[in-house]
Amino acid sequence: MPHELDQILISHKQPEFEDRLVELRSVICQATTFNPRSEEGRKVAEIIEEVWKNGDKAVAEYTKEFDGVELTSRQFRISRDELEKANREINQDILASLRQAIENVRSYQRDILIDRENLPRGIRYTPIKRVGICVPGASAPLPSTVIMTAVPAQVAGVKEIAVVSPPRYKGSIDPVILAVCHELGIDKVYRIGGVQAVAALADGTKNIPKVDKIVGPGNQWVQTAKRVVFGQVGVDSVAGPSEVLIVANEKANPAWVAADMLSQAEHAPGSAVMFSDSEEFGKKVLDELKKQVGKLSRADETSECLKQYSGIAVFNSLDHAIDKASEFAVEHLQIQCGDESRGIADKIENAGAIFIGDYSPVAVGDYWAGPSHTLPTGGGARFSSALTSNDFLKSISLVEYDQEMLAASADDILRLAGIEGLDAHARSVRIRQQD
Repeated sequence: MPHELDQILISHKQPEFEDRLVELRSVICQATTFNPRSEEGRKVAEIIEEVWKNGDKAVAEYTKEFDGVELTSRQFRISRDELEKANREINQDILASLRQAIENVRSYQRDILIDRENLPRGIRYTPIKRVGICVPGASAPLPSTVIMTAVPAQVAGVKEIAVVSPPRYKGSIDPVILAVCHELGIDKVYRIGGVQAVAALADGTKNIPKVDKIVGPGNQWVQTAKRVVFGQVGVDSVAGPSEVLIVANEKANPAWVAADMLSQAEHAPGSAVMFSDSEEFGKKVLDELKKQVGKLSRADETSECLKQYSGIAVFNSLDHAIDKASEFAVEHLQIQCGDESRGIADKIENAGAIFIGDYSPVAVGDYWAGPSHTLPTGGGARFSSALTSNDFLKSISLVEYDQEMLAASADDILRLAGIEGLDAHARSVRIRQQD
């Protein structure tokens, strides 16, 4: 009897194979933001305009409308006492793990930070002054988001960090998120989220600070808002649903591959794709998905994500699968091909992060390894990278000429200004030659 997940297995033997791959990639990309001309896109623009016009009043109204929590503007910010209490009362084993994760990320981000003491002539790097971090208010708390965004910023030298998260936990923010904020010394924490939080951070209100850059994940509403405010503030990326693409051959463990696919599909929405050169192996992974998905607490939602955003594609060769994986340019790319894994990873040109070998599941990167788990999605790895400490630095070009240097270059500069018809540009050089 056919199973509802049978549809996600496609093979190069099928005439519509390439079309199905194009369709799969398109569905993943389109789940990132709303079309600005859609009803949702227009609503995002409306919310932003209203917050910029009416400040805290609008933020409170939208928080009541979307989160069902009625707050005064003075209640937006979590008190330092609440932050300290959350940190003091958290399970000590959990706190120890969080502290080690923080140290792992801090160590990695320090290692890759631009060396500002040994720079070539003509450039200087300075940290961004104010950063806002969006922490999703999903059904489960996401302290890892705070770590993976705030720690790189702190390593870069950012002094002012504001965290926003919707009040989904008893009208506030989950205590574990508050505990991590306190652990990192962040005391500007606000129980607001969604489009209204992005708008408030971008323009500032009486009770919410204006920032220079907004980072962090979120749903389509949040990501669309980030796209709209980009230019008034910087943003890390416009990131869509979490995604994984696994390149695997018969040397891999089908149960492990299925578990890795489910770890992303359970985000709801989340995308999980596997490429292989073996149809038999593809069927084994499909069988494992059918067995494992029913055991999950979010089984229905995860199954729906598998049907909508996921697939198992069987290619006529592993080389073809590798080329197509690089073309997909996904957030998380896993290589599970035995002793060939490292060599295959070296061939990949586009990916947010590559997890090499059977013992490198995405969860290691999500929580522990050191690189930030804030990664480009929806094909964004073709032109952007993982969030790092260097993303919180901005460069300043330095130009310093003396009289002799300007004299030596003057004729060339005058010619170029003349070509462009910019007389005042030319005069600014010529006047210095007449003294």
